[in-house]
Amino acid sequence: KRYYPYGTLASKVLGFTGADNQGILGLEVKYDEYLQGTNGKILTLTDARGIEIENAGESRLEPVNGYDLCLSLDYNIQMYCEQAAKKVCTKKSADSVSVIVMNPQNGELMAMVNYPEFDLNDPFTLVGDNGEAVSAEEKQNLLNKMWRNQCISDTYEPGSTFKPFTIAAALDENIISGKSTFQCNGVKKVADREIHCSNRNGHGMLDLRHALMESCNAALMDIGLGLGRNKFSKYNKLYGFGQRTGVDLPGETSGLIHTKEELNPVELATSSFGQTQTVTMVQMLSGFSSLINGGNYYQPHLVKEIQNSNGDVVKTIDPVVVKRTTSEDTSSKLRSYLKSTVEEGTAAPAQVKGYSIGGKTGTAEKRPVSAKKYLVSFIGCEPAEDPEVAYYVIIDEPHVKDQAHSTYATEFSSKVMKRVLPFLGQYASSSQIKQDAKQE
Repeated sequence: KRYYPYGTLASKVLGFTGADNQGILGLEVKYDEYLQGTNGKILTLTDARGIEIENAGESRLEPVNGYDLCLSLDYNIQMYCEQAAKKVCTKKSADSVSVIVMNPQNGELMAMVNYPEFDLNDPFTLVGDNGEAVSAEEKQNLLNKMWRNQCISDTYEPGSTFKPFTIAAALDENIISGKSTFQCNGVKKVADREIHCSNRNGHGMLDLRHALMESCNAALMDIGLGLGRNKFSKYNKLYGFGQRTGVDLPGETSGLIHTKEELNPVELATSSFGQTQTVTMVQMLSGFSSLINGGNYYQPHLVKEIQNSNGDVVKTIDPVVVKRTTSEDTSSKLRSYLKSTVEEGTAAPAQVKGYSIGGKTGTAEKRPVSAKKYLVSFIGCEPAEDPEVAYYVIIDEPHVKDQAHSTYATEFSSKVMKRVLPFLGQYASSSQIKQDAKQE
């Protein structure tokens, strides 16, 4: 019988088994053939009535234990992220809070949090169940929702966290450079539409660095239109959008991106700054990791080794570089811009004293837009100059007065990483603390 000693920890990642020890969810399903083992048997000879015949002897088939999975998940990081997610979810009365922490240099997932989690030892009891009678069908729907891993199965418009991808594509195509400038008047007419910038009064003249720092939609629309539908579509696919990452978990979805033919001027403009296309969290962080690590797109994964009951390694799962997405030069520029975005731009609340953080905020309006419901996020890395940690946080529908505010995500991110980074062997540097003090 399965027993999960950590209860709710990583519940939607680990999954659970049914009464017959058949995997039902998560890694229990994905690696079921390795985990199950083989039951033992005792074969005896009986007569027609089923009575054992004396001295007929018996043959035994000894049971074989299932294999063990050695994961890249870090207990301390996962636990702290879950605790922090619970705290902010309760404080902001959010629908859910999700966090992924990844090693951008090899694709290993160190934490994957979907709060609220559920008890793996009691997976058929609804979280927050108030005892009201529901039909069997309703309960199953609620259970499926409770078990759902939002990090791989839920799609959403990414908002401004998508902007680094558009900029990277244009840099690699030599459509723009670090010296390019953009004029923002607060609104841009595209075909028959007026599309507003986040700053309705306009940012004025911006160079590329400040376009990302200030999260200027007008600048990104210019960049997207400069790329054109063919190149934008090509890079969309290159970065992994509209397709599964291949993460070793069941239930991954692919999201929806525009086809090349659908990228008319309005769709091209809005897509350039993260609207009208949908993605998953694991897609975003995998693609982002390739942008900041020099261009290597690693397949995200959780299992590092498979061991037998004696602890012997029977299978090693090495990091897989799927493709190249960007150049070293573009990656270097982006890391610098992302650092400036945290130090001086819209992501300033994501700073962690003593650390060099890079990243980008996102605020996405959920459909239908008339409902005025938002998803706020932050995607980041540390150290910004040569990232060893990449992370992504999403707060879904914080029920507060000013819901469309990415500060909730950046402040949450700062608190989480302040505790997480030391577990990863990353410690605050005295030089960075002095630099932070000067900026203050």
